[in-house]
Amino acid sequence: MVTSFDDFTDTLFADKSVLTERHQPDEILERDDEIEQYHYALRDILFGRDPENIMLYGKAGLGKTAVTNYMMAELQEAVAERPAADDLYVHQINCNGMTLYQTLRYLVNDLLPPNASEFPKRGLGVTDAFEELYAQLNQRGGTHLLVFDEIDHLDDVDTLLYELPRAPSNGKLTDAKVGVIGISNNYTFRKSLSSKVRDTLMETEISFGSYDAEELRTILSDRAERAFVEGTCDEAAIAKAAALAARDMGNARQAIDMLRVGAEVAEENGDLQVTDAHISDAQERVRRGRLQNRIRDQTQHAQYVLETIALLEQRDRAPTRSKEIKEHYEGVAESWASDPLTTLKSIQDHLADLHMLGFLTRHDKNDGLSGGQHYEYELDLDADLVLETRQTIEGADIR
Repeated sequence: MVTSFDDFTDTLFADKSVLTERHQPDEILERDDEIEQYHYALRDILFGRDPENIMLYGKAGLGKTAVTNYMMAELQEAVAERPAADDLYVHQINCNGMTLYQTLRYLVNDLLPPNASEFPKRGLGVTDAFEELYAQLNQRGGTHLLVFDEIDHLDDVDTLLYELPRAPSNGKLTDAKVGVIGISNNYTFRKSLSSKVRDTLMETEISFGSYDAEELRTILSDRAERAFVEGTCDEAAIAKAAALAARDMGNARQAIDMLRVGAEVAEENGDLQVTDAHISDAQERVRRGRLQNRIRDQTQHAQYVLETIALLEQRDRAPTRSKEIKEHYEGVAESWASDPLTTLKSIQDHLADLHMLGFLTRHDKNDGLSGGQHYEYELDLDADLVLETRQTIEGADIR
């Protein structure tokens, strides 16, 4: 039987957008400690003082960006009522896939007057972009918070985090105050910065831990109350989604997705209520979707490394050492008309990051006098899924 749009007359959803990633809740649940730390780190702005630099750490889906958006909105309201506070401007940018020049250009264009010509895409250098950024900040005045989401994906991040905090003492910022807020999924990001950057940044660190099942259940119950038609979501479905997500990644985004997809499964089946059985059916869909999104979130060359190891696994040549991975990676990069990274160290850095993020399993090997101590790597996820995702990204067959 062929369906038509006329067949879709009933829905379990009252407001489906509540269960999407772009939804910004009016109240942040189960993050009281992090919000308190944030309040304390931002307090100087209320008195017209220089803002502190802040770094937020935690895996994806733990509320870092949602809490930051909430805090920025609350801070704007508080500043408006404080005579001692300067005018406050918040500039937010996602650094995934961005070069340092592109990031600075975005900030400059965000500061330019409405009728001004945009800062050029090419033809100038990073130094020119910094100079124009300082000029625009001084012209605008006030206090500026620069929020860099996924800052660990930015190339030449050392330069950014060294230059900005030193700008006032170098005489570059005379009429404006600037604070940096960095958001990273990498708990070890700070260790990757040079010692001079760490000494200059002097940031407040706020770490976001995984949610437990009860915390996720609180969050899901709040979302479900607004997302579903009354009586169409069973408490057992909420409990199941919370328990599964807590057992896997402790990730609110995953739990919310599971509840939404479970409701979609119920609608597809023509059922009138979301149950724990629908959540079980939704689990595999969400898992695959999340893994695909996580692969997409990696830098271009990190994806090439994943693709390389997936191809090696299909040929029963994994786990394997970084040297062999590099040799095959070069062919993968060139097959996509991209210049490969040339040093073994750069590949080893990507392997370490991918291991830390849970994409790879790393084995510590010791071959004694003949081979010494080294690591071998293999995927900690399905090779076919990696290759399917890469095929979708590139829009071509992977051979």
